[in-house]
Amino acid sequence: MNIFSRTQLTMPLVLILLLAGTSAVHAQSAQSQPSQTAVATFAGGCFWCMEPPYDKLEGVLSTTSGYIGGSIQNPSYEQVSSGGTGHAEAVQVEYNPEQVSYEQLLTVFWRNIDPLDAGGQFCDRGSQYRSAIFYHNDEQQRLAEASRERLDSQADLPGPIVTEIVAAQADDFYRAEGYHQNYYQERSLRYKFYRWNCGRDERLEELWQDD
Repeated sequence: MNIFSRTQLTMPLVLILLLAGTSAVHAQSAQSQPSQTAVATFAGGCFWCMEPPYDKLEGVLSTTSGYIGGSIQNPSYEQVSSGGTGHAEAVQVEYNPEQVSYEQLLTVFWRNIDPLDAGGQFCDRGSQYRSAIFYHNDEQQRLAEASRERLDSQADLPGPIVTEIVAAQADDFYRAEGYHQNYYQERSLRYKFYRWNCGRDERLEELWQDD
């Protein structure tokens, strides 16, 4: 067999090995990516104040301020804040469930709201500032209800828990205007003054103490 013929026979083998190596690289790259993401939605009064505690969590990919639970499509901030649309200000959390669990997200939620207030949250009054957990599937509903029952039985709270647990309807969450996103970072001085003036931290410390 001459050299030319030998080269012709070995070239397909080289191509096969190269392709196999490329496939292995792609497989390793795919394994390094999160296998899935999930979404959780929480209403805890002013959505500016609900982004920071979730952004701190490892495994949280993004937080988005928006409106949920109302009667009209694509509401504006002015419409929602007037209290006439039925929406609540909420934060939608996209997360990697392999790094942070829904139970952990629930714990953060409870520790950042006043679950005893049926008229709003802190200085913000009206149903548009109500506290609520909007679940996206049966498992989230089960875990949310279990966490509320556990909190009601274990926490030394001076009243009943009135936070709602309701289904998040498909396409019911509307992203708020751009200037509301990451407000605590983009306008940190205004945010800090608002939060202090609203008495949020004072009330949270009163409710949860060292928790």
